[in-house]
Amino acid sequence: MRHVLSALVQNQPGVLAHISGMLASRGYNIDSLAVGATENPEFSRMTFVIVGDDAILEQVRKQLAKIVTVVRVDDISSRDYVERDLMLIKVAAEPGTQRSAVKELTDIFRGRIVDIGGAEVIVEISGQERKIDAFIELMRPYGIKELVRSGRIAMVRCAKPAEVNA
Repeated sequence: MRHVLSALVQNQPGVLAHISGMLASRGYNIDSLAVGATENPEFSRMTFVIVGDDAILEQVRKQLAKIVTVVRVDDISSRDYVERDLMLIKVAAEPGTQRSAVKELTDIFRGRIVDIGGAEVIVEISGQERKIDAFIELMRPYGIKELVRSGRIAMVRCAKPAEVNA
């Protein structure tokens, strides 16, 4: 099972290395990891995707809770959440029919071409993991030159608005 964990950590040098090293030393594989600043400059948010059963999830949560720089860990995969991944992909795209086809697929996937070279383009796509994966598969026949992904970020959806009594 795939688990999405969101950890609020102190914004200090070495926190990422400490946490990823701890998980690796215990044999836990991180499927995806993204780290960034939060609304408070004292904290960063780490979003982990870990594959494993509930026992593995519980062990990871316990190990993370022991680290002094970890403020809070939430398993958001059991809640209603929004998830995004960002990808840049460089694809072979000669001017003409090939480039037009890549542009058309990019538009269908709501991506955008961010750089054009003589025989290749760089496309930016964001969305859920399955959307990114589907776009990659469609680009394979054109020739993927290079690909980089940000890792998943996620946030629990907003609470439903209160009922308005008329």
